[in-house]
Amino acid sequence: MKRMAAPIELHDQEPTDDDFLADIVSGLRNEQKTTPSKYLYDRRGSQLFDQICELPEYYPTRTEIAIMRRYAGEMAELCGPDRLLFEYGSGSSTKTPILLDALEGPAAYAPIDISREHLINAAAAIADRYPTLNVMPICADFTVPFDLPEFALPDARHIVYFPGSTVGNFTLAKAADCLKSIAQLCDYDGGVLIGVDLIKDPAILRAAYNDAQGVTAAFNLNLLRRINRELGSDFNLDAFRHLAVFNTKGSRMEMRLESLADQTVALNGDRIHFAKGETIHTENSHKYSFESFRQIAATAGLSVQKVWTDPDRLFSVQ
Repeated sequence: MKRMAAPIELHDQEPTDDDFLADIVSGLRNEQKTTPSKYLYDRRGSQLFDQICELPEYYPTRTEIAIMRRYAGEMAELCGPDRLLFEYGSGSSTKTPILLDALEGPAAYAPIDISREHLINAAAAIADRYPTLNVMPICADFTVPFDLPEFALPDARHIVYFPGSTVGNFTLAKAADCLKSIAQLCDYDGGVLIGVDLIKDPAILRAAYNDAQGVTAAFNLNLLRRINRELGSDFNLDAFRHLAVFNTKGSRMEMRLESLADQTVALNGDRIHFAKGETIHTENSHKYSFESFRQIAATAGLSVQKVWTDPDRLFSVQ
């Protein structure tokens, strides 16, 4: 007989509508209009990203999963037994079971994600799969300070699992800040297991972010739909198109939304003008060498102990 999973309690620190509005208004008033990439992940955006992860052009997910399956035992040995496992940007937690199956007696699992409904569903699925595991989801924006609930696990050492190369979405300075906050959470005897996308042929990158089925375009444009729905704006989605370009100097892919005409959009009682060809910069995805990421980690007080990669060195788990 299957043991029933214990009920899970959501620790809800979801950003408010006021936060969303302030961030969007601030970004669209810049000379180069921007929006924080975290707002791409509402319910629909999270579903679209799950579809992106299964596209033939999108190498990161399947490559990282292959690395995890091959080396999970080594990763678990370095992590150690009886750990409290935090997962930053957990999404659908599709890679998590590979690690949980390899870990020796994990003390608890705390997924952290900004997309509330997606988080609840993913946490419930993990709790059902591991009925003896204490699952404690935290809905929060981990790019800024957030409160940790009382876990009542004073002796459990902390491991942060940060898959999917989400660290690449940050500027280099903000990546270092995020890693510093993670290092503080881990304390002196914890550790971080992180997915890091590697520098590669730009043609592979352009294909990955401009898929033939147009799912990435729908994911990017969904941000405008969310702004309309939640903030009462009047973006015409047909008047914008998805762009994804490789910035050679910055070693990053950049996602943008390009205005197809001169137009004005209403937002919070204000009028925001777009010239034809003007863009909103919606996301970065930095690509690292082993050495450049080692340097970023070092600024956060972290040292790289081990790097696992695929035969083609497309991706790494560190």
